Amino acid sequence: EAIVTSEELGQDLEHVEVLQKKFEEFQTDLAAHEERVNEVNQFAGKLIQEQHPEEELIKSKQDEVNASWQRLKGLALQRQGKLFGAAEVQRFNRDVDETISWIKEKGQLMASDDFGRDLASVQALLRKHEGLERDLAALEDKVKALCAEADRLQQSHPINASQIQVKREELIANWEQIRTLAAERHARLNDSYRLQRFLADFRDLTSWVTEMKALINADELANDVAGAEALLDRHQEHKGEIDAHEDSFKSADESGQALLAAGHYASDEVKEKLTILSDERAALLELWELRRQQYEQCMDLQLFYRDTEQVDNWMSKQEAFLLNEDLGDSLDSVEALLKKHEDFEKSLSAQEEKIT
Repeated sequence: EAIVTSEELGQDLEHVEVLQKKFEEFQTDLAAHEERVNEVNQFAGKLIQEQHPEEELIKSKQDEVNASWQRLKGLALQRQGKLFGAAEVQRFNRDVDETISWIKEKGQLMASDDFGRDLASVQALLRKHEGLERDLAALEDKVKALCAEADRLQQSHPINASQIQVKREELIANWEQIRTLAAERHARLNDSYRLQRFLADFRDLTSWVTEMKALINADELANDVAGAEALLDRHQEHKGEIDAHEDSFKSADESGQALLAAGHYASDEVKEKLTILSDERAALLELWELRRQQYEQCMDLQLFYRDTEQVDNWMSKQEAFLLNEDLGDSLDSVEALLKKHEDFEKSLSAQEEKIT
């Protein structure tokens, strides 16, 4: 009877399970003694049937034994129920403690101040965080189930209701905290991603500008008309590539302006990079225009040299014609010479237009 009337219900799930095992051993022993009680009842019945002189005493003892036996069995059932209820409560406590422990472990990861140093590291951190958020989404069902279990246990075990409620509130507080941490970290990682995306675009564009400046400055001025024409054609191709990057410059500027408008934590750095990017683009266009003027001047100079050479060659040839002392020795030959001289004068007028 001392076993079944014990109020000891265990301090944790392991302790309750130890008590349950001991109680199961007691129940086995109790079941073994039921046959003994049956034998006592049979023997008492036999004595009464035989009209034993102590019949009243025998009946009294039989009733006493049966009453004690039934009382013991009733207490055993009560004890069994109490231990079962204690196991439910302690199992709930353990599940809540394990869930809170997991939440705190993940909370340490989400409290990290590492938001990436470049685009690749930010993307890796975002993928890792998205994995944690998937774990949280799966855990949400468990948290809801534990809250429902808490409500049920408070109804079925009112004596433990206050303690169960404390556990429930502790679970909810930790759950809300990690959800807040997760949302804040996701937002910070997104801010970091947008910054690193902008900085990567900035580096790509400034690097391209440097390469393009070197390319534009690489060509020497031409020494003939064909070379000057080739320089102008190639220079125009450079302008086509510059124009093709306009969308990239516009996109980078819009990204930077969006960061500034959102009050990004790196606004000062973004503002500085936007200024550099704008200056670099302007300097590139200015250089292209300067070289265009130089190439066109080179073209004009080479055309001048070509025309001058052509005129010099023509004049050298015509000078020999003019120095000819042949004035004709007949009317036909004189007329032929006059015709040639007229042709010369026409040609001279045409060359004069080029020279002037």
